[in-house]
Amino acid sequence: QVQLVESGGGLVQPGGSLRLSCSASGFTLDYYALNWFRQVPGKEREEVSCISSSDGRTYYGDFVKGRFTMFRDSAKNMFYLQMNSLQPEDTAVYYCASESCNTDPGIGYRGQGTQVTVSS
Repeated sequence: QVQLVESGGGLVQPGGSLRLSCSASGFTLDYYALNWFRQVPGKEREEVSCISSSDGRTYYGDFVKGRFTMFRDSAKNMFYLQMNSLQPEDTAVYYCASESCNTDPGIGYRGQGTQVTVSS
């Protein structure tokens, strides 16, 4: 059974950091594109970052501006989003997923989401 489960969300002050984790089961991460998305109620979903399966390159949304790093741990079948210099506008529900990256396909699943709140 394919499953993606996020963890690591929470409340952080502006300028702080969080690391989101995504645990995958039922498939091997290395063979599929991986994504992080975020969504604020009433707004469209934004793609935060993705990793392509063919060459391991990472891509980021323009709003990231060098603050976030996405990486995977093949041995643990997990991937992560390290978020630094968080700002209130980063507040959202963050989802890990395997959909597509560049031209590489994912497996077509996403997690349930984890809330990230940036506030003083």
